[in-house]
Amino acid sequence: MFDRATFPRDKLCGDTVNPGTLARLRALGVAGEVESRGLRVDGMLLTGERGAAVEGRYPDGVWGRAILRRDLDWILLRHAVAAGCQLEPGVAVRRAVVEGSAKPRVVGVRISRGGREISLSAPIVIAADGRHSTLAFSLGLARHPGRPRRWAIGAYFEHFARPASDTSPTPVRYRADTPRIPQSTLGEMHVRRGRYIGVAPVPGGLTNVCVVKPSGPGDPSLADPGALLTRELTRDPRLRARAAGARLVAAPVVLGPLAVDAISAPIDGLLVAGDAAGFIDPMTGDGLRFAIRGAELAAAAALDTLAHGWPGVHARLAAARAREFAGKWRFNRALRALVASPRALDAATFGARVAPSVFRAVIAHAGDCAAAIERA
Repeated sequence: MFDRATFPRDKLCGDTVNPGTLARLRALGVAGEVESRGLRVDGMLLTGERGAAVEGRYPDGVWGRAILRRDLDWILLRHAVAAGCQLEPGVAVRRAVVEGSAKPRVVGVRISRGGREISLSAPIVIAADGRHSTLAFSLGLARHPGRPRRWAIGAYFEHFARPASDTSPTPVRYRADTPRIPQSTLGEMHVRRGRYIGVAPVPGGLTNVCVVKPSGPGDPSLADPGALLTRELTRDPRLRARAAGARLVAAPVVLGPLAVDAISAPIDGLLVAGDAAGFIDPMTGDGLRFAIRGAELAAAAALDTLAHGWPGVHARLAAARAREFAGKWRFNRALRALVASPRALDAATFGARVAPSVFRAVIAHAGDCAAAIERA
């Protein structure tokens, strides 16, 4: 496994492992440290324009975890190494090594190590190198679509106040030894016209705040992401008071464009996984489940290839991904369209007031609670 980063390292993320993702980690036998180090997430607080708010609790016995992405990735990497993986951090993959023109085949990669480039051969290369995948983009297997073009701006704050008690009928529980750090909490999604704001308490008394908004090249607001975050929090009636005493603990991170479309033109020798295989701006916190479950499917495809060769592998992997993810892809697209449409957002705000049970069901679906219950 090659990665240009050295670990542990920071990474912009919502820092929330939803119940369905946690169920997958348990099935893989790697959830123990995530459970012990992460804050328990018992549900979601969903708010809209003009004061509408719905709190949805996950079913009894079902929860997620809030954990820093740097810690989650480091936990998973250590499990991979313990299972026999050879990790080489600080090594950049420059391009795929491809043989043949009529029927090209990936036979390895070119890497940059110690100031020089070398080639390494492999019977299977798995491109799990993110939304700006060097391998997938260079081979024409991925692209950023013209629409939607959204950017994420995220940062950690200290002293970011918890929601007012009138939005949380069940009091937030705090650890006895560290009374300022919640033992269990709610994730938050604040949907506004054309944008949304995610808020997630994380271990260590910090709060992850992330704004996702339309943007593009030359957007002046991205030149000062700290000011952008402060402005969004200050102008939001529900978040203004909570952020009044908050302080940034590090420079914000800007990421975009978020969406990635996968191109259906598979090449033997190469499997694509994670965000490189397609990324849908996951308002519901599904990004980690897509990544983890997608990695399981790619691993199964690799074993299939080693046993039987390449014929039919890509088609079977695509079908497996569609069975696993198509429903949630549609769900996420529908929520994105809701944020983009003022009229739809007004209708949803009205619906939250007159039929909050519908939105609680949406929260349960967003957290993949059915998958978590099935695994329990």
